[in-house]
Amino acid sequence: MEMEMLSAGFVLSSPFSSLSFFSSSSFKVQPLRTPPISSFPIRCSSHEVTPSEKLPTRINLSLTGGAYDFIKGTTSLTNELIASPKKVMILRHGLSTWNAESRIQGSSDLSVLTEEGEKQAERCKKALKNLYFDQCFASPISRAKQTAEIIWQGREKPLVYLDSLREISLYHLEGMKNVDAKRIYPKEYITWREDPANFIMNGRYPVRDLWGAARACWKEILLSPGESFLIITHKSILRALTCNALGLGPERFRSIDINNGGICVFNFNTRGEAMLEGLNITAHMYSDHVYNV
Repeated sequence: MEMEMLSAGFVLSSPFSSLSFFSSSSFKVQPLRTPPISSFPIRCSSHEVTPSEKLPTRINLSLTGGAYDFIKGTTSLTNELIASPKKVMILRHGLSTWNAESRIQGSSDLSVLTEEGEKQAERCKKALKNLYFDQCFASPISRAKQTAEIIWQGREKPLVYLDSLREISLYHLEGMKNVDAKRIYPKEYITWREDPANFIMNGRYPVRDLWGAARACWKEILLSPGESFLIITHKSILRALTCNALGLGPERFRSIDINNGGICVFNFNTRGEAMLEGLNITAHMYSDHVYNV
């Protein structure tokens, strides 16, 4: 098929038909031709395609069937090459005392695992027993730390605690029951629930701060040696990690929910670009399911 630009429109000609489109009364019909199909070019008279404009030919088919490796197709979380592709599992801690009491937790260290939360951590441990991880990174806050200690027990390498995996700071709302926070601080509470990106306390924007922490956390983890990592942390920072990996801003904070013991799985290429493989996986929380890949 051949397309040629004309001053008043264009002519599209093919071996099967001749069509002309003009704003003027004059027209030009291309003669019928039958070149081989392999020789049908698309040509614009005012521009030639340069090699730099061609689609990239190096595609990582094993990950996404060809859509994953296009230049600028996703967001790099490292802004530099990493040594090898990586697989990262992120797990939310088990049920805590303040989860059970419907209290706002934030970065407080006063909430610990309930008996049910410990059982959930044991379920996670059994579900992951066949998987190898080069390292396990965890929040140092008690409920996440307890979950990590249960899951990682029996593994050779030590747990690595990162402050960047700490939960969001919610200042004077921490420890309050949700119903009380809504009654005593209605404006702040409603903003926190309905417009988290613009939620402000003590002169800070906690959700925006969390986005910065998540970005720094991803870079630290992805530049660490190894190819398979486990992360054990909290719901809000897990939301921020997931949204950062997908190129979503803090206004999308509540677009994602993660259950206690839920798992998210990401694959990263050597440019530090993410592909989400699994979101809030919970089969192991309701059965004896064991993951093998």
